Amino acid sequence: MAPRTGGPAPQHIPMAEKNDFPSKQEVSRSLRYSVRDGVAYSVMAGAGETYFAAFALFLKATTAQVGLLSTLPPMIASLAQLLSAWLGQIVKRRRLIILAGTSLQAVSWIPLLLLPVIYPEHGVTLLIVCVTVYYALGNLVSPQWGSLMGDLVHAQQRGRYFARRNRLMSVTNFAALVGAGIILHYFESWDGTVFGYAVIFVVAVVARLVSVYFLSRMVDPPGHIAAIELPTGKDWWRRVRRSNFLRFVVFFALMNLAVGIASPYFAVYMLRDLHLSYMDFMAITATSVLAQFLTLNSWGRISDAFGNRLILRLTGCVVPLLPVAWVVSENFWYLIGVQIIAGFFWAGFSLSAGNFLYDLVPAAKRVTYLAIHNVLAAAGVFIGATLGGLLATLIEPAVAADGDIFDWGHALYYVFLVSTLTRIIVVAIFLPRIKEVRTTRRLTASGLILRATRSPALAGLVFEFGGSRYRRKRERNASDPAR
Repeated sequence: MAPRTGGPAPQHIPMAEKNDFPSKQEVSRSLRYSVRDGVAYSVMAGAGETYFAAFALFLKATTAQVGLLSTLPPMIASLAQLLSAWLGQIVKRRRLIILAGTSLQAVSWIPLLLLPVIYPEHGVTLLIVCVTVYYALGNLVSPQWGSLMGDLVHAQQRGRYFARRNRLMSVTNFAALVGAGIILHYFESWDGTVFGYAVIFVVAVVARLVSVYFLSRMVDPPGHIAAIELPTGKDWWRRVRRSNFLRFVVFFALMNLAVGIASPYFAVYMLRDLHLSYMDFMAITATSVLAQFLTLNSWGRISDAFGNRLILRLTGCVVPLLPVAWVVSENFWYLIGVQIIAGFFWAGFSLSAGNFLYDLVPAAKRVTYLAIHNVLAAAGVFIGATLGGLLATLIEPAVAADGDIFDWGHALYYVFLVSTLTRIIVVAIFLPRIKEVRTTRRLTASGLILRATRSPALAGLVFEFGGSRYRRKRERNASDPAR
């Protein structure tokens, strides 16, 4: 369990009396609206966010600038979560903060497109500033949304619900990403690439406004408002330093650092070094999203029944090897295969990490711990990307040794290799120290792989047959989904 903080008693700010708690029907309806919100959000992310780096390269950004674009805005914007928690104490209404933040985020797309085009001499700098504002508004929403969903979704249903939601989001993200790539390819063939970006960014605006509509239909049940609790008291560090929460947060932050060394530069590698078209770039990027869609449901069922630690350990053995796989070949179909494997294992890693964090954090202190987690994770990505950018800038593709010249062809290959080595070190040190939070059934690693790789229909059938007795007993003991 997460550690207790010192200082004043936890802030339980009542939002309504118990008899004002929404009915099961209202909660179920809100969860359906949340799925639709997620789908609309995925259109914005797939058609817009995915192409930030490509837009920067269109504006003639350097490798280091692309790294800054991918990491500096999220790191600075993560501090907006602290502002969100402070606003939670004042406003005392989660939905109001959520709707304000998402509405302003929709509007932020307009200067994001126009300013770099109107002032091309400062285009990349203006893009970084606008993307920072965009992410800050999203982070303003994040703690309140996380607190709201924590009250709406019961712990025993979390894996299946978020797997279903993430699955629909993945397929929508895939469709939006593909559609945006086709649009850019079409306009590029007519030497009108800037108009292609205008079209896909307008789609992102409309999608976010649709998301705002569905968020406005959700109920805000009495629960714990996302208000910050500063960790104070003499014994706070003594209690927290041996906690499962600290081990997981440090692991995740360092894993983000290791991932950040390479992740911002895959787009640079594909578009600048391999000279791929927007269509090929879209296809390789979308393949990973599609693989996640096809496997999330299985990962969610496994998470609910067998816990998240086993999934983290299995996927944590494969995720470190993904960057170095890009060094082996430049063949288009080979890279498609790498992305299929990446999507499969990243789906399990991301879902289990998110669920594991929810299990660790007590509801009354959720915003404090989520804010700590997210700020450290964003800082990790920024530090990693900065290191990756320095490596890409300082290291030459050709290295002389004993009179011989070894030419790897691309400086980014060294970046990918360093990312792999760093991931391996982080996983080897931290993953064995993380303990499962919930009481779960046992499953071997080979059994987990078998369950995760079955077709969704067959996996569901076997799961229903083999786990029905266990689930019926668990569901009888489960509390009201509305909590």
